[in-house]
Amino acid sequence: MLERDEPEVVGRRVQRLRAQRGLTQRQLAEPAYTPAYISTLEAGRVRASDEALRHIADRLGVTFEELATGRPAHLATGLRLRLTEAQRLLADGRAEEAAAQYGLVRAEAEAHGLGPEQAAALLGLGECALETGALSEARDRFERAEEQLADQALPMRVPAVRGRAVAHYLAGELRYAVYLLETTLDELNRGGLHDPDALLLLYASVIGPYMDMGAHARAAQAAEFALALAPRAGDPALIARMHRSVARTLLAEGRIAEADASLAKAAELYAQLRLRTELANCHWMRGYVYAQNGELDRAEQELRQAHSMLARTRAALYRSQAAVELADVLHRRGRSEEAAELLEGVLGDFSSERGAVHAAAAHRLLGIIAEDARDTEAAEEHYVRALSLLERAGAAGDLADLCRLLGDLLRRTGRTEAALDAYRTGLGHRTAPGTTTLGPAPAQPPLWPVPPSPGRPPL
Repeated sequence: MLERDEPEVVGRRVQRLRAQRGLTQRQLAEPAYTPAYISTLEAGRVRASDEALRHIADRLGVTFEELATGRPAHLATGLRLRLTEAQRLLADGRAEEAAAQYGLVRAEAEAHGLGPEQAAALLGLGECALETGALSEARDRFERAEEQLADQALPMRVPAVRGRAVAHYLAGELRYAVYLLETTLDELNRGGLHDPDALLLLYASVIGPYMDMGAHARAAQAAEFALALAPRAGDPALIARMHRSVARTLLAEGRIAEADASLAKAAELYAQLRLRTELANCHWMRGYVYAQNGELDRAEQELRQAHSMLARTRAALYRSQAAVELADVLHRRGRSEEAAELLEGVLGDFSSERGAVHAAAAHRLLGIIAEDARDTEAAEEHYVRALSLLERAGAAGDLADLCRLLGDLLRRTGRTEAALDAYRTGLGHRTAPGTTTLGPAPAQPPLWPVPPSPGRPPL
């Protein structure tokens, strides 16, 4: 049902339009109504029926919607079409153009009180900010979208919550990102709000933070749930994102072929959807899979392709993260100078608030390269910087490995007590249970019986 403005607002609008067209109250009223009725309506003392407003709108040459709400005819439909175009621009890697389009839609929707379209534009602006690495701006956009959707059911708010969580994750705030995702999953599952798309989006998004925190058991469980939900979801982009996230868990379990198969499926879906940034991320993850399997030549090819694609989309933060992975492969192939040059070129894109985990990875690798060159002072400096970044992010598994590297360096340089402290710190992180919140893992969703997808090995 159309939500009409208050009688006094409608009355003033009728009076203004009548004056603009040079009509008297009698001319506007006849033959169905009286001049007195029009006078009362214009004064805001009566709420006109739909039938009366349709008669007046026809005489004034406007639509019923425009007279009742002040909005141009089919404005909402037009804005949704423009939102779709902005989404296409973003999927094509043109984040700045998409942001400009989303900004215009948001302003127009706000001016006409179109809440759903305004929220959709805010979500789009948040995704654009994520794409370009403007994480504070992204958080702000997602928070505003969530406020705009406050009266909607939780599944409608899930994209905004997930966006906020991803922004915190990319900023290195792993624990808070997991908190947001887990509490939303709990609220959905315990409240019986079993929306497959919403659940899949959340489970796919929480895998990365779990992995970086060393909570591999929870990552594996999230992957199992995501794969079970995938056949019920209607959004192929979500399914593609899920396959890319699940690959990380499969890799951690040593299931290389299955991980590669998941990533190949994601790549095919993203190619169809023209989601260039996500497709580039998929090549990035495939490169990581090959690197872990010792196939360094194939790993370099995939990572170079990812780096090149992300450079074209201007996704600066993602591009820099891919560069760190590529540098690791180059180092393992004996091209340490090239790796160091690549790392030095991207370190400026990171900070403790922006890409902290990958910034730490860059410093860790630079430390190893410095050690190989017998520059122990530079190596220690890089390890200490990496340690500081990882402690803030709470990346337990990476912290344990880094403490071992630092401890070995300190021991070789004769600082035994300092080395023991580093080892103890590392052991503390290694033996941590990997829990991510104060409470238990999120409630399990109802896993409807679904047939296995063709060609997908069962987990």
